Amino acid sequence: LGIDHPENAEEVEGRGHWGTKAEFILTVMGAIIGPGNVWRFPYLCYRNGGGVFFIPYILFIFTCGIPLFFLETALGQYTSQGGITCWRRICPLFQGMGYASHLIIAFSATSYIIILAWAFFYLFQSFSGDLPWATCGHYWNTGTTVLVYSKKQ
Repeated sequence: LGIDHPENAEEVEGRGHWGTKAEFILTVMGAIIGPGNVWRFPYLCYRNGGGVFFIPYILFIFTCGIPLFFLETALGQYTSQGGITCWRRICPLFQGMGYASHLIIAFSATSYIIILAWAFFYLFQSFSGDLPWATCGHYWNTGTTVLVYSKKQ
């Protein structure tokens, strides 16, 4: 493929290295298993047939997810480049796949930040004396709003 490897020892030393294999595996697991898997996966199982949803999910993981993960990891290790430049090194036309991957990551990060902001909002509101979600007397309620729980006075 005509990929240049760094021949200079100082250039190799300038790049970071994983201390152990376990450190690499735990870091990759942390990147793969995100909030979407924890918060959204049970909901998707419920909405799409319960346990039957596992069949296409597992099938997709083994036919697409794991092979693509190994492709990206091997490509990055082989070229010693980042997510965009590794594709450019294989073929300059493939550089767009690197940019698309980073764009998807940026959109995912944006949605996760919003979810984390909600979590922090409700965490800080839970320390107040009067919880905003304890009553239904808000300006956005309609006349058909039903109070299910009320504090006994």
